[in-house]
Amino acid sequence: MRVLGIETSCDETAAAIVDDNRQILSDQILSQIDEHRLYGGVVPEIAARSHLDHIDRLVAQALEEAGTGFDGLDGIAATTGPGLIGGVMVGMMTAKGLALATGLPFIAVNHMEGHALAARLTEGLEFPYLALLVSGGHSQFVAVAGIGNYRIYGTTIDDAIGEAFDKTAKILGLGFPGGPAVEKSAKQGNAARFNLPRPMQGRPNCDFSFSGLKTAVRRTVEKFDGALDDQSISDIAACFQSAAADCLADRCTQAIGRFRNEFPAGDMLVIGGGVAANQTIRTRLKQCVEEAGFQLAAPPPRLCTDNGAMIAWAGLERLRLGLIDSLDFPARPRWPLDARDEDAHR
Repeated sequence: MRVLGIETSCDETAAAIVDDNRQILSDQILSQIDEHRLYGGVVPEIAARSHLDHIDRLVAQALEEAGTGFDGLDGIAATTGPGLIGGVMVGMMTAKGLALATGLPFIAVNHMEGHALAARLTEGLEFPYLALLVSGGHSQFVAVAGIGNYRIYGTTIDDAIGEAFDKTAKILGLGFPGGPAVEKSAKQGNAARFNLPRPMQGRPNCDFSFSGLKTAVRRTVEKFDGALDDQSISDIAACFQSAAADCLADRCTQAIGRFRNEFPAGDMLVIGGGVAANQTIRTRLKQCVEEAGFQLAAPPPRLCTDNGAMIAWAGLERLRLGLIDSLDFPARPRWPLDARDEDAHR
């Protein structure tokens, strides 16, 4: 079984083909970083237009790389939310058009489901497991009990961690994208120089908060009164990164405790999303889960950021269960993973 996956929810245009032997047969990703750098963040209209300009070519390249035509596919999957609605529409309508023209099944994929299931593609994990999904728009713990069976344990009450990285990079003048820029600068910094807060630390639930940490970075920079030197920039970046990692580890301990009570057979934490590519965070989480008697699984960094392979795999998993969708399936800028959420189908 082979499925084509299309991803256009933010600022990566991607198309990939995977098979049910967990092989990635093709993986085409086009980043829009250069198009958005001037603005210090993703501009939705620019992102949508760029997706429209490149998606057909990337699909063709994915087919060529996999050595197949549409007659060698069993389904076409696309991210249909959550995300920037203009970009989501481009990928979704491309997939629907191809499905209509070829007669192949169309599979609507929740972007976060793609991240949550990516480790099943790369590691072959069995259900259930706990997933930590951290990106520019999301910070959440999810119990993954099966395809379509997800329980949200905690989410951010304000900013997502990826947004906090981006804003910190902007405050420090490190450029865009913020996550890699902060991580690079932090390598030269002293993570103990500034005392930054650890929001929500010790709280009994599994929720996150990063707004206060971001504000603390801004106030630390303001104390320099415009005389911020390179070493101080690196020190602040290192302190921020350390604080963010501590916050995730603390919340992780709470989530593991809850997961263990509900799923005694599970012993795996999976991390996904762009922030999961940060090596300091990976190291801190690995220490945390090992202390709790769990194991840590993470896709390679390329598959932590947005990509078509994770969408193709999620589509394949759904297709194997007969979960296909009609061509009138709507794009959803907001689409919670947990079906118990009252807004899940709005």
